[in-house]
Amino acid sequence: MKHALRKKVTLPRFLVLAIVTALGVAGITLIGNGLWIKAKAELAQILLNQAFEKKQASPYSSNAGFRPWSWADITPIARLDAPRLNKSAIVLNDASGEALAFGPGHLANTPYPGERGTSVLAAHRDSHFSWIRNLQSGDILNVERADGRQVTFNVRRSWIARFDQSGINADSSGRLLVLSTCYPFDTNNRGPMRYLVEAEIKNPAVTATLIAPR
Repeated sequence: MKHALRKKVTLPRFLVLAIVTALGVAGITLIGNGLWIKAKAELAQILLNQAFEKKQASPYSSNAGFRPWSWADITPIARLDAPRLNKSAIVLNDASGEALAFGPGHLANTPYPGERGTSVLAAHRDSHFSWIRNLQSGDILNVERADGRQVTFNVRRSWIARFDQSGINADSSGRLLVLSTCYPFDTNNRGPMRYLVEAEIKNPAVTATLIAPR
């Protein structure tokens, strides 16, 4: 029995070049967008650091005078440090999607770091909170607040949960800090899962509140 001859399909050269060019442009665009997002996040943190230091010098002044750039509707409320990992970020007073492009944000329905209850800070997994997966039990997290007070936390656990099944209690009797980001880390897909790190205050004598935004 003779095998049926398979017809060889050849694309025109101009079509091949067009496809290759389109793929190349798409790749460059994606890489460029990724680099721009990271560059924007780093530049924003520099400006936020400057605004935060000015805010600390005049903690009782209106937040409107300490915007990191003229059109910003966000203000810095704290600086978060993870000494072992050599990571630091300025925390914003807002955790909306727009604000998180510039830094970690404080969830408005939770207390400020150091106050009674569970304070929650959220950030993107591919920028400002890409490192929280490397935190270990016993690690130190320092929070320097806008009023100049410093609060130290000890990491005690991490877990993965749906955003609506995290088990976080903002009204807990202790003084806790939770860092939250999307999960899994190595993907661009936005799903319901979150990676969470919980830390407990090391110096519970701190009871003063942060200055409320004006």
